[in-house]
Order: sequence, then structure tokens, then C-alpha cells
Amino acid sequence: MSDAEAFQDTDIIRVEEDGIPDASARSVAERFERRIEMHVPHRHNPKLGTVLEWINENDDLYGCWIAANVTAIERLGMTDHGPVHVKIVMNLAVRLLRLLMDGGVKPAVEIHYALEPEDAEVVVTLAALLHDVGMSIHRADHEAFSLFMAQDFLKEVLPLIYDRRTAAILRGEILHAIIGHRTGGKPLTLEAGVVRIADALDMAKGRSRIPFEAGSVSIHSISAAAVEGVRLEVGEKRPVRVAIQINNSAGVFQLDQLFREKLRGSGLEPYIELEATLEGDTEKRLFSRFQL
Repeated sequence: MSDAEAFQDTDIIRVEEDGIPDASARSVAERFERRIEMHVPHRHNPKLGTVLEWINENDDLYGCWIAANVTAIERLGMTDHGPVHVKIVMNLAVRLLRLLMDGGVKPAVEIHYALEPEDAEVVVTLAALLHDVGMSIHRADHEAFSLFMAQDFLKEVLPLIYDRRTAAILRGEILHAIIGHRTGGKPLTLEAGVVRIADALDMAKGRSRIPFEAGSVSIHSISAAAVEGVRLEVGEKRPVRVAIQINNSAGVFQLDQLFREKLRGSGLEPYIELEATLEGDTEKRLFSRFQL
């Protein structure tokens, strides 16, 4: 069994980790108490294991994720952009990359620098984990803020694995993948396209509950609440199938408007097929009243 087939979406976030903090005042120590560890299958990639060990011991980075969540959830009433989000995106990105490579698609670091597929996994892992650290500063232009914040982290972790020249190359590849996830971003590498798509696929059940339960009744919040689950599978006609389970037809908006926008220009269009399934015989009622 390949690593791409070795884990399922339900392995990404354990129930006890999927708690989004409320808006009550908490100290820094209290916010660190429920620390979420980053895990992804890496048994055939010791480089990835070294990265994750460094990530899980880094209080500076975890503090940035906490601050990003304060900005997103407590100040703006958005969905989370902290450790739960980046853990989901990391796992989706690594799984998507492995499915693509199993399907014969070569990553950019292999094509342009004769590096190994394992190095591409390091690129997407670090880009996924660092893509939203700029939210700790502000939502506006957070992708650009993430670039200069990520620089310092990358200058610490990459030399643990690579010589100085290779670390410099991979730093640029990771930063490119980070900026490529922004609206209108134009990824130029497979790895950057993977991160962009993985970020868009963090839409499974419960991920929209903060704005929705706060009373935000819009096509965005309702359609997000309609998504029950997201799975990445081997495709029939293309290397990857994105299988979405929805409980209400409103979920199609997430796919037609939001996911389509992320897919367009990602470079992954030739490799992904999308399948949406409406679960059950009746549709779930997502709201009872709407007023303008």
C-alpha cells in the first residue's frame, strides 16, 4: 500500500483537537495548553520526519498560529486559520501530491533541479504549514505578510536537512507556494498548485460553524455548512478524484464558485476530476428564516 493510500481524511484531526476556542479571555499559557501536534504519514521520507519534529517543538511558530486564530476567529468572526486549519491543509496537500506522483505527474523540484519526490513533499508540507502565518498580523495582504514571516522559519529548518545551496532553492519554492494560494494567485509549479487546492478543500463539515453559528446567513455560510466531507481518491480518467459529500444542494455553490476559482489557473486542471454526491433521500434544512 502506498503512503497516498495509507490514511483517510478522518485521520487528520482527532475529535479532541477539533475544538475552536471561544472568545473568552485566556492567557498565553492557557492558549498553549491544548497544543495540536502536526502529523502526516512519513515512514518513507525521513526528511519529512525531521521537519515535523522541528515543527512540533517550535513555540515561535505555534504562537503565530494562535495569533492568526485570534485575528480570524475572535476579531473578524471568520473560520479558523490556526493549527487545525494548517494541519488539515498539510495532510490534504501531501495526500494530493502523492496521488499525483503515483499517477505519473512529476513535481517541479524534480523537473528543474533533479531533486527527489521526497523533497517535493517537504516543499508542500512547509508551505501548507506556513501559508497563513501572516494572519497573525492582519487579514488584508496576509499572504504577503506570510512570506517575510516564513523566511525566518525556513532559514532555521531547511539547514537541518539540506546543504546551503539546496536550502536556498527550496526556500524559494516554498515561498512561491505560499504566495500562490492568494486570490488570483498563479502557481507556476505543481507543488504550489497542490497547496492552493488543498487550502480550498478545507471545507468539510464543521469548518464553517463559527460564522454560521454566529448568525451569518449567506450563500457562503449556508453552502459551507452543506459540505459533509471531502475525500481524495485515485481518479478514473485523471490521477485524482476529489469526492465531496453534501447534505444540501446549496453545497454546489462551494464547488461551482469557490473551488472552481481555486482550481482555475492552479496548473492542476488536467489532473483532477470532481464528484459531488448529495447524501440521503431528503435535504438537510440549514436555516429557518432569511431577512435582508
